[in-house]
This record gives sequence, C-alpha cells and structure tokens, in this order.
Amino acid sequence: MRIPVEERRMALLQAARDSEYVKKVYGGYLNVYMEAFGEEGQRWDLFRVYDGEFPELGELHKYDGFIITGSGHDAHSNELWVLKLCFLLQTLDAMHKKVLGICFGHQVLCRALGGRVGRAYTGWDIGIRKVSIMNKDLVSCRDMEKKEEEEDEDEMPACLSIIEIHQDEVYEIPDGAEVIASSDRTRVEMFAIADHILGIQGHPEYTKDILLNLIERLLNNDLIQEGFAESVKCGLELAEPDRKSWEKICKKFLSGRYMGE
Repeated sequence: MRIPVEERRMALLQAARDSEYVKKVYGGYLNVYMEAFGEEGQRWDLFRVYDGEFPELGELHKYDGFIITGSGHDAHSNELWVLKLCFLLQTLDAMHKKVLGICFGHQVLCRALGGRVGRAYTGWDIGIRKVSIMNKDLVSCRDMEKKEEEEDEDEMPACLSIIEIHQDEVYEIPDGAEVIASSDRTRVEMFAIADHILGIQGHPEYTKDILLNLIERLLNNDLIQEGFAESVKCGLELAEPDRKSWEKICKKFLSGRYMGE
C-alpha cells in the first residue's frame, strides 16, 4: 500500500500589491515566488499583509515555512501593518519556524528581531550585483572562474550575482545573527540566525523583465533620474543573475536542508 506523503505548507507574506505588469505576465507575485522557490508536495497560501491580511496565530503551527516579499514600503516605518508584521516575525522566531525574507522582507525581519535598518548611505542600488559569500572554506570572487569546474555541485559558490533594487539597508544585524554575504555597496546582503532565519537583500526570484518594469515605474514616478535608469539598463545587457544558484539556496533552506549541509 502506498503511504501518502504529508503536504508541506508555505505561507507567502506579500508586502506589496501586484503590479499590473506582474499580474498580466505572471498572474501575480505568488506565482513568481512559487516558480522560484516552490517544490513538489507543497501548498502555498497567500497573505496580503500590506492590506492587513495575516495568518491566525493559532494556525501558525500548521506551516513549514514563511516567505516575506519585497515592498515599496519602508521596513523602518511605523505603519500599523508593518508593526503587526514585526510581532508575527518575533512569534515565528520563538517557534523556530523557517522564515525567509527578501529585500523588504530581509530588512523587516532584521528589525523585528532586534537589528537596525534605514536608508542606504549610498542611495539606490539597482541592477545586477556580485555578492561575496563569507565562508572560509570557499574561494574568493577573483578565483571563482578558475575554480568553478572543480567545485562540488552542491557547494555554495564564493560569489553570486543577484538582482538588486532597494534604497534601504540593514545597519546592524540582531544579536545571535551571522552575516552570510556582502557586496561592495551593501555590507549585509544576507544574514542568518541558527537554521531557521534567512534574509537576502537582493531578489533571487526576479527576472530581468520584472526589474526593467520596476525601473520604468520608478522613473515615471520621478524616484530616479533618467540618466541613472539608462545606465542601469545598459548594465543589465552585460550581466546575468545566478538565479538557479539562488533558487537552490532558498529551496534547501525552506525544505530544512540548510545551505551549508
């Protein structure tokens, strides 16, 4: 007799409204995240936390993992839903639930657990950026190319490229946290607490077309200058994000197989 495999439940804590572009092309951000991080045998539930939609506290134990999305809102703001989200994240940490924070999610996760976040001192960071994985057992970025063929398939590379679009950053990580990755623009590109909290400043789930649409929206709303936007677009023609590697990291984390295992 075939024994049914228990379904793993994931909760997407969506912190931004679906853009018209993402709705038209992908059917919403839920599909973007499921495509990037979802695996067979999972059920994903959507909670629009920006609109005050949160999972019930009595239902939290039913979930195996939580993902907090990016957002145009400030993680350091005192909007009611942001404060409520911070309380939820503190609760999930106390329960040792798997929590993955992306961009805004990375920042609000840090804030909720005792760190400090705010406006980036260097301004907007938009484009594809190389992130150095801080691990003594891995080679440096400059040695990555010649060592690439020798690396084990399951070993995390020393340097990965990721899509970035943010004007805030983590100033200080919470007590007990560890900085996992850094870049020349952002000191805390990635942090972790034990094996249940992981924050990533960049967007491992984004594709170039989503980023290009976001750039156009920022430009149309006068949030960035045209010259800056054109420079970023040119840079996108010359680089590619390491999406497969980032997706693998996130999937392993959410499934209980942490990055270093």
